[in-house]
Amino acid sequence: MTQVLLIAGHVPQPALLKASLEKFRAAGATVRLAGLFESADIDSDGLTLAGIRSLPEGAEAAHGEAFVRRISKGAAPRRVWRHVERDRWVRGHARKAQVLVALDAGAVYTVWRLSQRNRRADAVFGIAPALKAVADRQARPGHYALRDAFHTLPSAVIAARRTKRLARLGANGLYHRATSPTVMRNAVGAKVWRSAVSAPRLPDGVRARLAKRVSHSMAKGGRRAGSVIVLHSAAERVADRALQAELLVDAARRDIGRGHDDLKGRARAIKAALALADERYKKGDPKRAAELLSSALTLAFHRAIHFDGLSSPLMTDTAGYLAPFRDSTAFAALSAPRGREVPAATPPADRPMRLLVTTYSNANFLQPIMDRYAGHPGVEIRFLDLKEDDEIRPLARGGQRMMEHLLGGQRRFGTQVEHALRPHLDWADTVFVDWATNASAIFSLVDPGTTRMVVRLHSYEAFTFWPHLVDFTRVDDVVFVGDHLRDLTVDLLPRLSEPGAPELHVIANAMFLERFQLEKASPDARFTLGLVGVSAVAKDPRWALDVLRILRGHDERYRMVVVGDGLDRKASRAARDYDDLLQRDLDELTATGAVDLIGRTDDVPGALTNVGVILSSSVRESFHCGLVEGAASGALPVVRDWPFFADKANGARTLFPADWIVTTPEEAAERILALTGSEENWRTATASAAKHSLSTWDWSVVGLEFDRLLLSDEV
Repeated sequence: MTQVLLIAGHVPQPALLKASLEKFRAAGATVRLAGLFESADIDSDGLTLAGIRSLPEGAEAAHGEAFVRRISKGAAPRRVWRHVERDRWVRGHARKAQVLVALDAGAVYTVWRLSQRNRRADAVFGIAPALKAVADRQARPGHYALRDAFHTLPSAVIAARRTKRLARLGANGLYHRATSPTVMRNAVGAKVWRSAVSAPRLPDGVRARLAKRVSHSMAKGGRRAGSVIVLHSAAERVADRALQAELLVDAARRDIGRGHDDLKGRARAIKAALALADERYKKGDPKRAAELLSSALTLAFHRAIHFDGLSSPLMTDTAGYLAPFRDSTAFAALSAPRGREVPAATPPADRPMRLLVTTYSNANFLQPIMDRYAGHPGVEIRFLDLKEDDEIRPLARGGQRMMEHLLGGQRRFGTQVEHALRPHLDWADTVFVDWATNASAIFSLVDPGTTRMVVRLHSYEAFTFWPHLVDFTRVDDVVFVGDHLRDLTVDLLPRLSEPGAPELHVIANAMFLERFQLEKASPDARFTLGLVGVSAVAKDPRWALDVLRILRGHDERYRMVVVGDGLDRKASRAARDYDDLLQRDLDELTATGAVDLIGRTDDVPGALTNVGVILSSSVRESFHCGLVEGAASGALPVVRDWPFFADKANGARTLFPADWIVTTPEEAAERILALTGSEENWRTATASAAKHSLSTWDWSVVGLEFDRLLLSDEV
């Protein structure tokens, strides 16, 4: 197969790139692409590429942000070459390529330089000459084999250049060996390099590069705390504020990565990044301001802090936690209301209302809604998954381009979003966007015109930066699945309580509860506790195991069934640490037959026929469908007063009946013992709970609330 390497000085046109790759594939060529673009700019789905390389991302990963900034100035031809000459991936594939292709004028110089190193390759400018070169090679293999045999060495110019660099390369090799993870594993070696980073009179750039290298090697060598300390030490000694912010952000990330969270250190990093973002925004540099805002936001809303622990600083002091952002001029510009030119129109009287239901990837909670209106005579419905749309998907990925656009940059991106979304907005009378994440954010980038916009927020989104990118002045209605989430979101986004804010609604998730009303396998099911869904640390299954231990201290007939997948150990170090403790507990209890892990099942109603008590052990929930389904099945509901919301006006105790709620494992065990001690008490209590669940949360009830929301007075 002919090996082809494409080099781009800017983002290739998607349609042209796709068509070209299809021609290369038909010609029997293997194609790789590298250039000055971000990975998010290239929608690789459906492209027949053997490899793709973003030069800026590769450079940042290998050499750091400072290197990328240093070479970001100047003409495109020079920028491309400066990236490529330091990029091992590109150089390696360039040596093996038979055809080197410049896709635009900015890449011509680089292809010429690469052809000096690989004299066997054809170096061409443009797709048509490249296809001709591939065809010629396949038509005359003997000719090219002979020609290639006489061109195995680089040009004399390259040999001269390499001679001048040998000494430098030798010194660099020695430096990398001296700062390797092997050296850092040794206490003396680590101490020496910590001292070197703190040495006086080091230039700021040298100190920062050295600190990053030493920190990386320390982390690889098992000295994770030291890897954080060395970055802080360097930050204390550099005068350059940009380098200082960079070091502080790196230190905070490494700290979180080791399963720890230094709140003061992270707050300092966030403030430093925001201060620079304000400065860059004031100087008219939206790209750099967006990069810094993105760093601050991803640190503040890191999943390990809010999802992989049993508490969240966002809950203990929401205003204080967000104060640095609310004091930032760049963040204020990012979240500034842009409004809409005209209000949403009233539903049409002469035709069915056109309803567009949309999300990005996660449609788990949408099928009942779509089924309800698919056969409704007054509704014409369409579904749009942004991830499945070839034009919208690359635009909706990631938030940094959205941030840059909101700060006044990325005009071409804004035009692309308008072009991609306008046909959907023009067709729909109402757009229902599920999840207040990137789908909601990208829809709010454009004026919806007369189309009514409805956004539903579950729980996950509140602990991410996405709601802060949504322009709610372009949203007419926001739906929450619980009062506690409405309250939290209003605390996060005070503009939701201001004049002109969208209407706020609380409507439970759609659940078909009648299908759970199956006969229990036996009266002894009352001794089996059920825990449905343990895939997140926030579910806190160890709390439920504490309940089980207390119960078995009274009666060894009590046992537990765990339904669902386990924790994702790859999510973060904090998740792994929790799972280590959980697995130790499970090993102890499964050995005695006290716990049965049945994993994921498509027949949850069937699994619940063996469960007589359903637990909610979570520290936070949006609604907890598994608990309500268990209650509808005839299991006794026992709900921990979710700690995230226990001291708030609304939470588990206002969502569910008071007698379902407990605060400690001891209280949970007491409720279970009192109501499962006899079959009569258990059946009485569970019948009452099932009746409440069906009359309050079954889709036959909740569906009417959606009718009132989406169809106005029509029910």
